[in-house]
Amino acid sequence: MSTAAPETLYVQTQQVACDGDGGALGHPRVFLKMDERGYVECGYCDRRYVLAGGPADPRPAGSADASRAA
Repeated sequence: MSTAAPETLYVQTQQVACDGDGGALGHPRVFLKMDERGYVECGYCDRRYVLAGGPADPRPAGSADASRAA
């Protein structure tokens, strides 16, 4: 059984930057690039970035907008 990622963000690009969104309490900015799976997870905060409409997007077709889901 896998554990759900702490936060999932649906994005429109395969390359993203993550800084933890915590200001001074965040983490260093890292640039992450997705592979053919259609998602990537931040090694610092475990936030998952999913390519909207990609192979890892569990949402129904047509709902591929850049939005947050926890």
